[in-house]
Amino acid sequence: MQLELDAADTELLRRILETHLGNLRMEISNTENFEWRRSLHADEDRLKAILARLKP
Repeated sequence: MQLELDAADTELLRRILETHLGNLRMEISNTENFEWRRSLHADEDRLKAILARLKP
């Protein structure tokens, strides 16, 4: 799937994802269940990869 965004949409999406990444890190640190923590780390890795593609 391809998604074309203008500069303003890209910036908005980047800010939203960065906010979610911060929240996700807090959730990871507060999670005691190992399987859930591992799943959250996988989400974190994918989110970082998406953010890397959004940055100029």
